[in-house]
This record gives sequence, C-alpha cells and structure tokens, in this order.
Amino acid sequence: MAAAAAVAGAGRGGGSGAEPRQERSRARGWSGAERGEGRSRMEPGEEMEEEDSPGGREDGFTAEHLAAEAMAADMDPWLVFDARTTPAAELDAWLAKYPPSQVTRYGDPGSPNSEPVGWIAAYGQGYVPNSGDVQGLQAAWEVLQTSGRPVTPSTLRQLAITHHVLSGKWLIHLAPGFKLDHAWAGIARAVVEGRLQVAKVSPRAREGGRQVICVYTDDFTDRLGVLEADAAIRAAGIKCLLTYKPDVYTYLGIYRANRWHLCPTLYESRFQLGGSARGSRVLDRANNVELT
Repeated sequence: MAAAAAVAGAGRGGGSGAEPRQERSRARGWSGAERGEGRSRMEPGEEMEEEDSPGGREDGFTAEHLAAEAMAADMDPWLVFDARTTPAAELDAWLAKYPPSQVTRYGDPGSPNSEPVGWIAAYGQGYVPNSGDVQGLQAAWEVLQTSGRPVTPSTLRQLAITHHVLSGKWLIHLAPGFKLDHAWAGIARAVVEGRLQVAKVSPRAREGGRQVICVYTDDFTDRLGVLEADAAIRAAGIKCLLTYKPDVYTYLGIYRANRWHLCPTLYESRFQLGGSARGSRVLDRANNVELT
C-alpha cells in the first residue's frame, strides 16, 4: 500500500471502529497506483444533529431511509489519505485536491471527482481496524426484535459489549463551503499528527444541505476516551455543536425518527468561549448530567 489517498471500491462485510462497513476489494491511491486494502467500516440540541447519513438531508426521512443511504455510501468508492503508508508532507496537497465541499456524492466532470464517492477519510499512523462481531450483533438484534422484550439503550449497550462492537463517533454537521473545508482540514491534520485516530467526511450531496464529519473513538463505554477525542476536536479549531453516536446504533439502522423512539446519540458537546481550558461543555443526554 504505497498510496496516500485512495479511491476504494468495496463489497459488503464486517465493520471496524472507524472505517466503512465493508470489505474493500480495490483501491486507487493518491499516486494513482492500485493497491489492496484491509478490512474497513463504514453517521442534544437539535434533533437533526443526530444523523450520520452522507446524503445531507435530515427532515422528512425515516430511519430506514437514512440507514439505506448510509449503506449505499459505504459501498461506493472512498477517497482516503492513509498516514500509515504515506508521508504527512503530502496531506496539504491532498486536502487542496479534494475539499469536501467540492467533491460530489455521485460524481461530476466539473468537480474533483467524475465518479461517485461514498466518503472522504483520513487514517492515522496507529490506526488498526477492529470490527467486532457485527454479524453476530445483527443476528442478536433480529432475535431481540421478535422476542417481545423492550428495546432500550441498556439492551443495546449490552448487545454491543457482548459482540465487541464498541466504536463510536463524534458528529460534526456543517453546510458546504469554507467552514466545512477548514474544519475537515483541521480534523485530518489532527488524525495524521496522531491526536485523533481516524475520521471521515461526507461529500456534497446533489440536493445540497449539510455535510457531516465523523471522528471515531475505539470504545463508546470509555467515557474518558470519548472526552479526550472531544478535547482534540476542539483543539483543532471546531466550535460548532458536536453529538456522539455509538456505532451499534448505526449498524442496527437506528437513526432519528426510529420506531423505538430511541435517541441515537449519547452526548452533546457545546463550545465555550472563555470557559474551561478544554473549550467545551459535554452533556450526558440520557441522564441530563454535565460531564465537563
């Protein structure tokens, strides 16, 4: 794998803590060379902040629609800067070539990509994919739904722990434009410099609307790790609202407007100007408890 930025083709498969939910079968690198790719994975305040679907649309869509949209993006090619195989000195050129506000979801001759792109991603030097047992999780989920037992945050947490599907992500929603590109550049640099592990950003949708940056952590049950990632995001210059969603909700298709009336996000983070040294206040949404 000698390339930095990849356009990765994929088929269905297991997930990992921060990549797309599929096996990558092919990738074309920043240098243009084809290469093989390993296992990869793949979305309180305003309710519309909860989604990590790449389509840029929030209102009027069911959880099933949003889940299908996210799955389609996972299976399309990705643009990837992989710091494990590429010098950090090449990052600025890659960011300039593929600003997310200009990369289009379905491709356009006038954009940086003529073919569809599911996501744009940055992998850190120490990133190691770890999917857990996603198939087992989904099988157990099917059993749970037919058992008559209530579907609660506690049961989903236990399913995630049992099947080792523990990754999660901070979600950052921004409109296309300079602020989005600037925020993504800051996040990508934090990944390449080792302050964050891995992140992705959705390309611009045909319908317009906001795009989403996802910044991953290994374990949503590790509150300290989640808070450390929030602090690193704030240190990268991000000042907008953040929400945190465990991947177990994404794998099971639980988005906003789901039939179980579950809130898919655990935490929200709000920037504090002149506040604490960490730069934000983080709220545990389920318990309405301030953590920082």
